[in-house]
Amino acid sequence: MKRERIEQISKALGDETRLRIFEAISSAGEMNCGQLVSMRDVTPATVSHHLKILHDAGLIRCRKEGQFVYSEPNPTTLAEYARAVTRLSKRAKKKAMR
Repeated sequence: MKRERIEQISKALGDETRLRIFEAISSAGEMNCGQLVSMRDVTPATVSHHLKILHDAGLIRCRKEGQFVYSEPNPTTLAEYARAVTRLSKRAKKKAMR
């Protein structure tokens, strides 16, 4: 995973509201915008904005069913991100040991 991608995902998860939205989606398996609005006490526009950032970072996938858009976590991106961050920390540890 390229450094720019790591930064994009880190920024997406670095926002408290986005992290809470991502946690809710991950816990439920999938959620629509209305469910997130009622759970998180934020406006639909705010939820949509945060969902777009999470989607652009590849952290969630979206599917449309009728008038609703459902978001679900993307485990592939999470696994790649975890491996990339682990590699970064191993490199940093090697440099510190020199």
